[in-house]
Amino acid sequence: MADTQKTATLTIDGASYDLPIYSPTAGPDVLDIRKLYSQAGVFTYDPGFTSTSACDSTITFIDGGKGELLHRGYPIDQLAGKSHYLEVCYLLLYGELPSAVELEKFELTITRHTMIHEQMHNFFRGFRRDAHPMAIMVGAVGAMAAFYHDSTDISDPHQREVASHRLIAKVPTIAAMAYKYSIGQPFVYPRNDLDYAANFLHMCFAVPAEEYVVDPILARAMDRIFTLHADHEQNASTSTVRLASSSGANPFACIAAGIACLWGPAHGGANQACLEMLKEIGSVERIPEFIARAKDKDDPFRLMGFGHRVYKNFDPRATVMKQSADEVLDLLGVENNPVLGVAKELEQAALADPYFAEKKLFPNVDFYSGIILEAMGFPTSMFTPIFALSRTVGWISQWKEQLADPGMKIGRPRQLYLGETLRDYTDIEKR
Repeated sequence: MADTQKTATLTIDGASYDLPIYSPTAGPDVLDIRKLYSQAGVFTYDPGFTSTSACDSTITFIDGGKGELLHRGYPIDQLAGKSHYLEVCYLLLYGELPSAVELEKFELTITRHTMIHEQMHNFFRGFRRDAHPMAIMVGAVGAMAAFYHDSTDISDPHQREVASHRLIAKVPTIAAMAYKYSIGQPFVYPRNDLDYAANFLHMCFAVPAEEYVVDPILARAMDRIFTLHADHEQNASTSTVRLASSSGANPFACIAAGIACLWGPAHGGANQACLEMLKEIGSVERIPEFIARAKDKDDPFRLMGFGHRVYKNFDPRATVMKQSADEVLDLLGVENNPVLGVAKELEQAALADPYFAEKKLFPNVDFYSGIILEAMGFPTSMFTPIFALSRTVGWISQWKEQLADPGMKIGRPRQLYLGETLRDYTDIEKR
């Protein structure tokens, strides 16, 4: 916990209460209200917890006004441009960039854990053939606790470490299997000679009938998608993981809870919503119509993939993702995909319109990631599972950090009760 050298005085019905103020290394000061109820008998009211710090953390920092995202102090554009996903995983997990020896050992460990227990194949076959991949992801990741008993004891540091490695390694395999199952193709086993991103693409798109070679441009774009989604501070799914963890739940249950929360369209489905909007626009000729609708305050339509709830300037992830989108579209082309053609023209039209610049409605990471995944051949139903496997390391890092906190308590939000007060039960014949 940060040191406090300032206090705030709150006066209620003539009584005054001194509340400590903590100053973080970055971001706004934080008012400590933990003793407010015991001392003053009142709660605070903050729906959505948008003004509440539920924990202290050293992992990720976001300054929405500046358009800044830092992992352990490193800017996301540097990490996405110069590093790669597994190195960023190491950074998030352990707090520092690895040495060459440390990175090699970590990559080898993850690579050697990518296969899942063979009996889990039977678990997959219990789902309907048209099950949504996210439904399969929630069930399969939660079921890992039934297959890996030797890494569920959260009080054992070694078991926590093993669980962390297993989740980072196996969630891509589970996501690829969910995709294969949804399209009726046989599962493709992971390969130890491929890197993390290339291995995922191979498991998704290879078939037994012929050889599939992963294009390095696509593998790099996939790696950047993973990196840019690795962690994003205390968002809804991360807070869900922490809340589940506070009860002492096993790591697989906690990550499954995070996946379930990410499934919500207001959280993990943004890039899918963006692609659906592009399909609604349909053709380049209709772009001016939808631009006009987006600028009309009386029209409920809004451009998906533009602007961001947290970033009030620009999304620092979007610049790197745009580069990957351009590389992928140059490689694969857009001639036979009208959706991608609309995306390219809409991007240019919005960037050239002063209205969007004034409102700071720039294309965000979801706009470009959706374009990339569509170009690669992924259906929109796979966008959120890919987000989930990318975010797994962030959830695990937050989970490990929380368990190491000696002051951890089970989460228990309070409420502003507006229901009936005490009343007596009425027998049914008298109602």
